[in-house]
Amino acid sequence: MSIVDVKQIVENKKVKLKREILDLRDKGIVPKLAVILANDSDASRVYVGRKRKLCHELGIEETEYLFDEKVTTDNILKVITKLNNDPEVDGILVQLPLFKHLDESRIIDSIVPEKDVDGFSAINVGRLYQGKDEIVPCTPKGVLTILKELEPELKGKNAVVVGRSQIVGKPMAALLLNENMTVTICHSATTNLPEHTRTADVLVVATGIPHLIKENMVKEGAIVIDVGMTRVKEKLVGDVDTENVEKVAKYVTPVPGGVGLTTVYSLAENVVEIAKNRKK
Repeated sequence: MSIVDVKQIVENKKVKLKREILDLRDKGIVPKLAVILANDSDASRVYVGRKRKLCHELGIEETEYLFDEKVTTDNILKVITKLNNDPEVDGILVQLPLFKHLDESRIIDSIVPEKDVDGFSAINVGRLYQGKDEIVPCTPKGVLTILKELEPELKGKNAVVVGRSQIVGKPMAALLLNENMTVTICHSATTNLPEHTRTADVLVVATGIPHLIKENMVKEGAIVIDVGMTRVKEKLVGDVDTENVEKVAKYVTPVPGGVGLTTVYSLAENVVEIAKNRKK
């Protein structure tokens, strides 16, 4: 068994992405990301900071719009309309969750699909399910990046996704289907969860339940991707009991230092892809 060195995977990928960004800049196109933050979550501010840092490192221009609890849905919609109409803005990202009084669906769907860098709008979700995955939600895309490094031939293998959120579980399942895998989705109402997870050549877990997946729930030689992250007694832990699961799995991603790194990288990758389309 091997704990996956996700950091090294991302570092290797960044070399190629930096070259693509330099090529765009040589042609007068500077990839630009606009980030909207409308919540009081410390975690969200940390995530935005990581995205800012990576954009600066790669050469992507990044602008932030920060709002306090007095903001209204209409206030944010006005900013998004302005960004939609700005030809120099390639990607628009709304950091979730939003303040509870805001209309999240209305705000996300107000972003034009071509600039919806997170791939959360109804149109981009529909395109993903049609197999037209031009803009893929960043966490599932990051998971696929890891999987393709570990197992180049995914076609025909069994995948089990535990979790059915709009952000990870559902788009992850669609993305794996697009890779011609046989996909099972499990969730809180699934009976006899171990019976399903033990069939997985690839097991992706995104529930937010610490150490849900035990050693006896994993097939020998499986690839286990742990998307969950929960703070327990000041320590960040994943959905997988890694210490024991690593005894049977071929690969397990760590928490922290795992999927989160590829999520941020995938955001940058999406911005660059959109900028390339602007060039066209």
